[in-house]
Amino acid sequence: MAHTILVVFGTRPEAIKLFPVIRALASIEGLRVRTCVTAQHRGLLDQVLAIAGLTPDHDLDIMEPGQSLDRLTARLLTGIGETIDVEQPDMVLVQGDTATAMAGALAAYYRRIPVAHVEAGLRSGDIYHPWPEEVNRRIVAPIAQHHFAPTQTAADALIREAIDPTKVHVTGNTVIDALHWTRDRIGAEPGLADTVAPVLAKMAGRRIVLVTTHRRENFGDGMAAIARAIDRIAERQDVGVIFPVHPNPNVVAVMDELLGDRANVARIAPLDYPGFVAVLAASDIVLTDSGGVQEEAPALGKPVLVMRETTERPEGVAAGTAKLIGTDEDRIVSEVFTLLDDSDAYAVMARAHNPFGDGHASARIGKVIADGFRR
Repeated sequence: MAHTILVVFGTRPEAIKLFPVIRALASIEGLRVRTCVTAQHRGLLDQVLAIAGLTPDHDLDIMEPGQSLDRLTARLLTGIGETIDVEQPDMVLVQGDTATAMAGALAAYYRRIPVAHVEAGLRSGDIYHPWPEEVNRRIVAPIAQHHFAPTQTAADALIREAIDPTKVHVTGNTVIDALHWTRDRIGAEPGLADTVAPVLAKMAGRRIVLVTTHRRENFGDGMAAIARAIDRIAERQDVGVIFPVHPNPNVVAVMDELLGDRANVARIAPLDYPGFVAVLAASDIVLTDSGGVQEEAPALGKPVLVMRETTERPEGVAAGTAKLIGTDEDRIVSEVFTLLDDSDAYAVMARAHNPFGDGHASARIGKVIADGFRR
C-alpha cells in the first residue's frame, strides 16, 4: 500500500526548491505524491511549474490585492486544512519560512498528521529580520517529525532548541539541485534562456551587477536607499545593472520614483528560472536581500552583497562568498565599487565554494522519508 505525501507550497522560491524533491519522492516505489499550491506568488509560481513540468493537484489561488498577513494566514490555514481533509495524507511536506509553510504545518498538526520540513533550522536570531519569515519557520520546528537541515549550522540551531537529534537530517539545500538541473537543461536546450539574450547582449562589455530586492523589512526607507544606490552605481559606464523588479507595489513604486532612467540599467520583469540562472551565470556581482540567491550565487563563484542587517544563512558569510552590508546608500555603493576596482578583494569572494550543498539533497530527503515509512 502506497503512502501519500501532500507537498504544500505557494511561492516561486518554494517551487524552485521543491520540484527536485517532488521528482525524487515520485521516483520511489511505495510513495504517492500529491501537490497543493496556495499561489502566494501567482505569476512567478506558474513560471516555475511550467519549467518543471508540474501540474498541481490542488490550487487554492489564495492571494487578494492588499491582503493583510493575518487574513492571508487565516485563509491559508482553512484552505490547506480542507485540502488535507480531502487527501487524507500520511505526511505533509512544507519548505522554508513562508506563511504557506507555517500554515501547512499547523493545519497538519491540528489533524495529527506528521510534518516534514525542508530547509529547516535557519535562524537569524531576530524575529523582525527577516519579517515575518523568522517566526514562520520557528513555528514549524516543534511540529515537524522530519527536519531536513541544509547545513550543520542549521542542524545545530534545531538541536539547541531541544529538537530530537534523531529527527534532524543534514541534506544540503535543494536549491542547488534545482540550479544544477536547470543549468544542465540550458546547456542541452540553449533556447530555454532566450528571453534574457537581448538583455545580456545590451550589457556586452560591461561588468554586470545583478540586483534582486523584495524583503518586507526593507520596504520604505531601506528600499529608497537601495534605489538611490543603484542609480549611483550605474553612473559608471563600465557597469551594467540587470534588475528583475519584484512585482510588489512597495518595490515597483519606489524604483519608478527614485531610480533614474539609464541606458545601462535594465529594469525587467521577473525572470523565469532558466532566465535567472543564465543572468546569474553572466553576472560579476550579486546585490540582493533574497535568501535563496545567497545559496545559489556561491555555486557559480559570484560574490554576494547582502542588503540586510542579519542573515539566517551565515555559512556564506563564514565562507567569504557573502557579505552583510545593510541598506545604507553609501555603504552599498562603496562595497560594489570595491569589488569592481580591487581585483584581490574580488578574488577572495569569487571562489566557487558553496557551503549549501552538492546537488543531491532531494535524493537524501526521499530516502529518509521512505525509510521512515518502511520502519
